Amino acid sequence: MFCVFTKHHHQSIITPKTYERHFSKKRKSVMELHDVYFWTASIEYWRPLLSDDTFKQIIVNSLDYLSQQKKINVYGFVIMPNHIHIIWEMLEMNGKEKPYASFLKFTAHKFQKLLKSKTVYEFKKYNVDESSRKQRYWQHDPLAIKIFSREMLQQKLEYCHNNPLQEHWCLSNEPETYYWSSAYDYCNNFTRFTFLKDYYDRV
Repeated sequence: MFCVFTKHHHQSIITPKTYERHFSKKRKSVMELHDVYFWTASIEYWRPLLSDDTFKQIIVNSLDYLSQQKKINVYGFVIMPNHIHIIWEMLEMNGKEKPYASFLKFTAHKFQKLLKSKTVYEFKKYNVDESSRKQRYWQHDPLAIKIFSREMLQQKLEYCHNNPLQEHWCLSNEPETYYWSSAYDYCNNFTRFTFLKDYYDRV
């Protein structure tokens, strides 16, 4: 079990500009079955929709459901105010689509329903002029990076767990005290989020 976290206070902070500069040219969003990926999805216009824990719970519920249906394995994650990182594996199709597509659709639908019940003003911020939809909650084309080794997975997992400590966020003082990530579970025998699996069992 991996439970070593290093605080990278001088690590580059991912902002909208740096995200586009570093990732836009080499972006690959498609994930094949039975491979492990480090996956990043961001809220449209980088709005802090996920600052509200109710919206974070929607993400957790979706991961839990897809895991129970044996569609995915989740090896690590972090939910930030305007983006998420997940280390996961697609196990089989969910009907006619891959599980990550189902995840995006389900969470967006729940976001829409919940936000509309809270405030019409915030709800309308996600309106878009697209032929296929009236609103968009997730940015188009998430970033998927294929994991090739245990060392690479450890590095990405550490990145996830240290993300809330970044000076740009200051959401926690220690990785394992930030509730919305897998850091606590890796130090406490996976007792918080039952859908999580130890990556040592996979790579």
